[in-house]
Amino acid sequence: MKIAIVCYPTFGGSGVVATELGLELSKRGHEIHFITYNQPVRLELISHNVHYHEVNVPEYPLFHYQPYELALSSKLVDMVKLHGIEILHVHYAIPHAYAAYMAKKMLQEEDIYLPIVTTLHGTDITLVGSHPFYKPAVTFSINKSDAVTAVSQSLKDDTLRLFDIKNDIHVVPNFIDLEKHNLHGFKDCQRGMMAQDDEKIITHISNLRPVKRVQDVISVFYNIQKEMPAKLMFIGEGPEKEKVELRCQELGILDKVVFFGKSNEIDKILCFSDLFLLPSLTESFGLAALEAMASGVPVISSNTGGIPEVNIHGESGFLSPVGDIEDMTKNALYILKDEKRLKTFKNNARKQSLNFDLHAIVPKYEAIYEDTLAKCLVL
Repeated sequence: MKIAIVCYPTFGGSGVVATELGLELSKRGHEIHFITYNQPVRLELISHNVHYHEVNVPEYPLFHYQPYELALSSKLVDMVKLHGIEILHVHYAIPHAYAAYMAKKMLQEEDIYLPIVTTLHGTDITLVGSHPFYKPAVTFSINKSDAVTAVSQSLKDDTLRLFDIKNDIHVVPNFIDLEKHNLHGFKDCQRGMMAQDDEKIITHISNLRPVKRVQDVISVFYNIQKEMPAKLMFIGEGPEKEKVELRCQELGILDKVVFFGKSNEIDKILCFSDLFLLPSLTESFGLAALEAMASGVPVISSNTGGIPEVNIHGESGFLSPVGDIEDMTKNALYILKDEKRLKTFKNNARKQSLNFDLHAIVPKYEAIYEDTLAKCLVL
């Protein structure tokens, strides 16, 4: 199949999943065309089966905000006609599904039918999409898609609760390439580079937005390091970073926290780690937690959204109510204070991640593509 993929080309979970999906589909013989305003961060190799087309948004004094949806729709029309693209997979209802529908209608004027598969990732539903200004557009975009998927049952339930949806929604969870998280894959994985032998290594990865509750990460770590030697690996950039650094300074733990910023070496960093913290206000899935578990790192998380579908309470880690610092601290220390127990949780985390191997999940998308194309041929 010739498949076009539209996503945000950033470090966020949706962009990572969309890129990894495209790369795996290309290995399975499909021709993949990424169409977005920048090359996706995980798209390191362009090959004969993988192509990238940049969406340029011309600047006009007439527009206070440049019309990205219009530029994207026009680019989609051009690329479909030029490359014979058979199906379009967009990640995020707005603006991508909305722009895709406009492209679809333009192509129909030339008797070209473009099926649209829309994947909902969370923010487009729970934060942006539920805003009264956007709700009609999100509802319209989902209902006009030829197939719709959500990355968790929790997100599907939220979508049906918040919007008047007529379409079926298929739950296809996020996935991970377990081969990239091979625990023996890094010969340079030496803990001494990050911490002393007696120090436990705690890790957090996010875009440092308020929804990630990164201040809770600091609070839990502060409590942990009072009970045992520990270091915190902080990975990511975002609006909360300066506040986090200030808080660490106020608590006197700045020397125990390593700020990596954006990193393409997350796998290497996780191989050092003993525990992963994810105290988010909401997560549609929790891809960062899954990446940690694939590296054999147990997770202390909130019990919100789709996280309980990934992190199994008492097995791969523990779940706590949002904002319950004391419970998260208690659970973290329970795992870390006993080496035998820590090893068991690490093994369980890795075992749980096997349920989300990309080789098991990607064929589900292929089946949806094939079914969607078959239905369109009938039409």
